[in-house]
Amino acid sequence: MSSQAAGETGGIAELDAERRREREAYGEGSLIVCDRVVRIYAGDGVEVQALQGLDLLVAEGELTAIIGASGSGKSTLMNILAGLDRPTAGTVRVDGHDLSLLSGRERLAYRRSVVGFIWQQTARNLLPYLTGLQNVLMPMKLAGVRRDRARRAADLLDALDVVHCAGRVPERMSGGEQQRTAIATALANEPRLLLADEPTGELDTASAADVFAALQTANAELGATVLVVTHDPAVAGQVRRTVAIRDGRTSSETLRHDAEPDEQGNAAAVAVEYAMLDRAGRVQLPRDMTRRLGMRDRVRLQEQPDHVGVWPDRPAPRAGGEA
Repeated sequence: MSSQAAGETGGIAELDAERRREREAYGEGSLIVCDRVVRIYAGDGVEVQALQGLDLLVAEGELTAIIGASGSGKSTLMNILAGLDRPTAGTVRVDGHDLSLLSGRERLAYRRSVVGFIWQQTARNLLPYLTGLQNVLMPMKLAGVRRDRARRAADLLDALDVVHCAGRVPERMSGGEQQRTAIATALANEPRLLLADEPTGELDTASAADVFAALQTANAELGATVLVVTHDPAVAGQVRRTVAIRDGRTSSETLRHDAEPDEQGNAAAVAVEYAMLDRAGRVQLPRDMTRRLGMRDRVRLQEQPDHVGVWPDRPAPRAGGEA
């Protein structure tokens, strides 16, 4: 082998090693790590790509809402995080568990102890022939928990304000009571992550507010990291971080923080929207913004000292960033 060929081979190996180190370091310290996740469904000769290289990081202790139109891939993502589905490509790690590599037994243990899941359909979350207390006890029995089961079940029902449902079967509960009891059931084995797929989709406004308050309690007082899929803008407006998914990718985030108090001491929450930049340099601009500005097909880029300017494909902007 010539010295030039050897040098090229060594350079390729070094580049591959660097990319591997990047992948391993991506999301270090996060509870949820989704790295270029792809999910393809095939049937009758047709392939549907539900996720197209989705990236997502969620830190421990966050209460995060995921929003997106029907078919955007958010429910597919939730099923993968819940251990109910597998990614076709890419990496998904939750609390250090690589969900692509789990065996059947490991996946069952993961669903029993690491993650709790709440369906939109209230009837899917509870066994109809068991009382509220018995439903909360059931996951602990299946996981082999022996100590203080009754006390933990009662404490959860009390914390989520459904202790009065302890002796009722689901058909004797309202929809909101069923969902709050379902949250208690999902938290029975102290999971690190609580997933809720449209938990308020079948409820009226008052019941939806009660359920979301229960999710906030699960996060702030019971220590669970909570990820909620929702179409409800009222729910999305009550979390500090909202992640938008479009066409199978994370497209933008909205972060809310408290502004500086005014002269009267009043401070309102300020929302800042961010586009998601992946490691290949790709970014999805919010569609409502691009539509208002007439951006399509091609946009003009200009590097500034501290940012990159993006404009519709029109005459170059003047100094100072003004078109």
